[in-house]
Amino acid sequence: MLMVGLTGGIGAGKSTVTAVLAEAGAVIVDADRIAREVVEPGTPGLAMLVAEFGEQILGVDGALDRAALARLAFVDAGRTAALNAITHPLIGQRTAELFGTAPEEAIVVHDMPLLVEGGMTPGYNLVIVVDTPADIRLRRLVEQRGMPEDDARARMSRQATDEQRRAVADVLLDNSGERQVVADLTRSLVESRLLPFEHNLRTGTPVIGDRAVVPFRPEWAGEAERASARLGHVLGEVAVRIDHVGPTSVGGLDAPDIIDIQVTVRDEAGRDAALRALTAAGWVRDRSSERPLFHWCDPARPVEVSVIAEDDPEHEFSLLMSEVIADDPAAREEYAGILRRADREETRQWERARCASARS
Repeated sequence: MLMVGLTGGIGAGKSTVTAVLAEAGAVIVDADRIAREVVEPGTPGLAMLVAEFGEQILGVDGALDRAALARLAFVDAGRTAALNAITHPLIGQRTAELFGTAPEEAIVVHDMPLLVEGGMTPGYNLVIVVDTPADIRLRRLVEQRGMPEDDARARMSRQATDEQRRAVADVLLDNSGERQVVADLTRSLVESRLLPFEHNLRTGTPVIGDRAVVPFRPEWAGEAERASARLGHVLGEVAVRIDHVGPTSVGGLDAPDIIDIQVTVRDEAGRDAALRALTAAGWVRDRSSERPLFHWCDPARPVEVSVIAEDDPEHEFSLLMSEVIADDPAAREEYAGILRRADREETRQWERARCASARS
């Protein structure tokens, strides 16, 4: 199934987006709701909190008094760790249960306010950030939620910055204006990207990038970084290193809009383990390639991944390419011409020759 992480700063308006996604049939897993469920009256979670922090964290109705808990749990790192040791496993277990009961063809959206802060973004096939400037979020918190301004600013300061969220976003949904605008953007996203992405993953349909050369896009570096992080999450210690290679790794170079990633493994056993892990994660192997090559399934972001052992003589030359082209204007122009002809084999032969020359 397609796993989507959804996040945004407090007051960004994620609920508008999740409502539209739910209408479109997505399964919404709400992290905040789960955090409340696992400590409701009568649950083991609440009993463990009372045992750890005392009955003063309970209100007159027997429910958790969150403000009272916060006064006790956030006084130092030890008390916070005690709170997390109780709640995090319960939240994780319930989240896994909800993921596990979703239909195979589902688009599962994990609405997670602290997705970026927790460093969890590589675990999702796609990350959506509801992007709303801080000043607008502050105004919403004060005017619409009745939150004291100092409290609102304090909560915002404890979250990731707008820049940090944007850096991990595959999709930015601007929610600085009217609700209808972001609702329409979300519906368009479902039709153009989420539904095709889910279909491709479920059916093993690769997205083969167009070899036509397009103007350089500065976004390529960030897209490659996110793809590499996801590969690292999938491969773990099997990968010795993961590198952005190929034409899009060269700053300022017009190139085909395809992100090339090279995964380096130690040996043949590592290669076989990587092939199994990538296949299990939904990557589709290109059987026409002599060397292990995989395509991704995102209709909006073609990615090709090659897997190579570190003792393979071909390993080094892909890593040298961006340096060779960046440092030699004549080579850069010659390479751009080859790319425009979209001849893959000619490109490969030219790269080999240039790297051989660089080594010598």
